[in-house]
Amino acid sequence: MAESRPEGTMQADLPNGRPEENQRTGDRSSAQNDQRSNTSSNQGAVLPDDTELHHEVPRSRRRFFIIGAVVLVLIGVGLYWWHSTYYESTDDAQIDGNLVQISARIKGYVSKVNVEDNQQVEKGQVLVEIDPRDAQAALDQGEAALATAKANYEAALANVPITTTSTGATLSSASAGIQVALSTIAAAEKQLDAAQAQLLSAEADNTKAQLDLQRYTPLVQRDVVSKQAYDAVVATAASAKAQVAAAEANLQGARDQVRVANDRLAVARADYNSAQTGPKQVAAQRAKADAAAAQVQSAEAELETDRLNLSYTKIIAPDTGIVNKKTVQVGQNVSAGQTLMTLIPLTNIWVTANFKETQLDHMRVGQPATFTVDAYSGRTYHAKVTEIGGATGSMLSLFPPENATGNYVKVVQRIPVRLDLTNPNEDSDHLLRPGMSVNPSVRVKN
Repeated sequence: MAESRPEGTMQADLPNGRPEENQRTGDRSSAQNDQRSNTSSNQGAVLPDDTELHHEVPRSRRRFFIIGAVVLVLIGVGLYWWHSTYYESTDDAQIDGNLVQISARIKGYVSKVNVEDNQQVEKGQVLVEIDPRDAQAALDQGEAALATAKANYEAALANVPITTTSTGATLSSASAGIQVALSTIAAAEKQLDAAQAQLLSAEADNTKAQLDLQRYTPLVQRDVVSKQAYDAVVATAASAKAQVAAAEANLQGARDQVRVANDRLAVARADYNSAQTGPKQVAAQRAKADAAAAQVQSAEAELETDRLNLSYTKIIAPDTGIVNKKTVQVGQNVSAGQTLMTLIPLTNIWVTANFKETQLDHMRVGQPATFTVDAYSGRTYHAKVTEIGGATGSMLSLFPPENATGNYVKVVQRIPVRLDLTNPNEDSDHLLRPGMSVNPSVRVKN
């Protein structure tokens, strides 16, 4: 039976074996195994301390993060409270401006169009030109009408002093004519009285002469008186009778003179009455002069209208802006009031912010505000409250609500508030355009 041997003995018995080297190798291996076992035991002893350290570090960081988050939340809540207390803001706002409808003020033929759609124009720039020849002809005609009216006025004005002098002289002459007529009547009446007296005297003489003739006739027949005496009585009776006829004729002539004098008086009085209308004639002449002056003013107004119509042949931009919706073309005949294009202003613009009615408790005109534009997020504009709307937007809509009918649901209403830029230089590059969305914020408390 073979004896059992140690492993090292068996190796020593192997062919080419080196017992001493094998012994050293085994010793080295055993030492390495002992060192590994010691290292493993040492690592097993240190492992629990490292684990506790790793658990403590994350717990400290987590606590720091929680505290920091709470502080940030509190700061955010404080800032929100402060901002909501001192400021009112909304996102229901936009840039507004007056969209100007450019139209023709006179009818005519379009000879030139100087702009295109979306072109920026300056205030006073000529946009459209209408053929000016018709307006120029009307202007020339108006100048001629004005010259005629001025000549008529000067003539009417010159006739006023002439009429005044003429009517004054006529009135004086008529008054003198009345006095002359009255004097003539008085003289004629005196002559009439004298003629009547002469007639009475002639009739008396005639009566005596006829009686003498009657007495002498029988006497001469009886030859009581001489023939010569009788002839003298006959001649005296004939002469007396002739004197009566002459006196009657003189009396009739005197009566005719009185009648003529009265007629002259009537004419003089008529002339005087006519002359008394002299002030009215002067007033009428002055009225003619005033009418001529009014015609001059009318002609001047028509001439000014013609000048305006001539200037209207050039349609200019009323403000700096951008042209849109251009519908006019060269060669087109336009009528007065016809819309040719729309001008969007770039200078006279503002912000219309539709704040809730619950936000207007402390809002007043003149309060400062700022706003940002969605299109230019990096810019802030400064403004102030200039107007607070007189009614809600729903009341100003096309179909305002009728809360008295149907079921009523209360909805918070919005009121438009106007904000104007306080520093126009902030928009010197004209980037703000009507319709842009903005976010305004108004400081309602100091």
